[in-house]
Amino acid sequence: MRHLILWIGGAVICLQSVAQAPKGKTVPQKLEAAIKALKADPQMKHAIIGLYIKDGEKVIWDENSQVGLAPASCQKVIVSTASLELLGEDFQYQTRIAYDGNMGAGVLNGNLYIVASGDPSLGSWRYTGSKPEDIMESIHGMLQAAGITRINGNILLDDHRFAYQPLPRGWVWEDLGNYYGAGALGLNWHENQYDLDLQPGANPGDSTRILGARPELPIGDTLLNQITTGPKGSPDGSNIYFAPTAHTGYADGTIPAGPDKVTIGGSIPNPDKLFGAQLLQNMATWGINIQGTIKDNEDYIRTGQTFPQFTSVMGSLPSPSLDSLVYWFLKKSINLYGEALVKTLSLRKGQSANTDSGVAIVRAFWAQHGVDPTAFHIQDGSGLSPQNRVTAFGLVQVLEFARTKPWFKAFNDALPIIDGISMKSGSIGGARGYTGYVGNYTFAFLINNYDGSGTEVQHKMWKVLDQLK
Repeated sequence: MRHLILWIGGAVICLQSVAQAPKGKTVPQKLEAAIKALKADPQMKHAIIGLYIKDGEKVIWDENSQVGLAPASCQKVIVSTASLELLGEDFQYQTRIAYDGNMGAGVLNGNLYIVASGDPSLGSWRYTGSKPEDIMESIHGMLQAAGITRINGNILLDDHRFAYQPLPRGWVWEDLGNYYGAGALGLNWHENQYDLDLQPGANPGDSTRILGARPELPIGDTLLNQITTGPKGSPDGSNIYFAPTAHTGYADGTIPAGPDKVTIGGSIPNPDKLFGAQLLQNMATWGINIQGTIKDNEDYIRTGQTFPQFTSVMGSLPSPSLDSLVYWFLKKSINLYGEALVKTLSLRKGQSANTDSGVAIVRAFWAQHGVDPTAFHIQDGSGLSPQNRVTAFGLVQVLEFARTKPWFKAFNDALPIIDGISMKSGSIGGARGYTGYVGNYTFAFLINNYDGSGTEVQHKMWKVLDQLK
């Protein structure tokens, strides 16, 4: 009996202990602790945090969700979703190969036209059929089918369907010559970027030597090299300054010392002329004789002449479908694609294919779908402009809209997986952001004006988002 009483007493104590044990924290409770720690961090002393999280119709967290903040590349979700809805996921750019005059006995007595459509993937290495060698071989096939061995005229790069100004307002000078600062032209080539190979010196302060560019820039485009050698193991601190359509640029900063070459990415200042130069090289190997020269829209503007009109079309070079373009636009954050898309949206609406018109169409689209027009003050299609401002609330509205669409899978598959979460990241001077999905949660998380290392901030942001897993 004594043992039975002791057993019952112990069981009662255990039951009381279980009943009094604290339950697991809810997601809002875990978020509260994580955000409190983030706000107390010295890096956040003068920062602004915008965080909005929803679980279906239920708001899980709202922190400055209506404050406009710099989104950096998080802005790409705004443009990509609007483009998928307005253009359709199967949309393709078409670059036409055309001519004027007449053909006979293997001779084209007229001009050959490359009629550009603003395709940002023309000559891209990311897609089968769009690689430079694929494009050139497709053109070769059209010329062969027409039996052309001689052209008694010019090759005209008809690139005037996009506005002559390739850059949006607000982009900063130090970005323009680097690969991520490439503007969108009517004729884009190789994603308007090249790799610059450099040979550093053995010691800090040594000069460096340009080994070459891939692809090689056209004759006449000169890059003045003022890059010096930094300490061994130091980060790449180089920068290229080369304005679009210019023929002279320069590079400065440092690259780490060592025996190995260092490769940095630049934006091609004259992508249409590079395309033209490569086409001429290929025509020489195909045995096609050209009596004239290569000219583009700029050449006619400079001389005050009207660009000629083609009369017949040989064929077309289709781009990959839009869902494929959006995949790389989000996955690799290719700014060129966003700038091409906003101009394309404007062109499809029958307006001038310039950035301002395209951005206005994007803002109007989202206003029609419930986003406060004042929530998106955007200047470009990619988020590179430091003048862009969007709200976390508006970003979540965009993502919720996407969930309801037939193209949602293509969009969701394009979002990068970061820290185990499907989300688009963004980073620009003093700004970091993430927006995406965790299960049923939809979120946008922006921080502006933090202090110190952006890498440290992003890891601290992940700790907050980990509470949603």
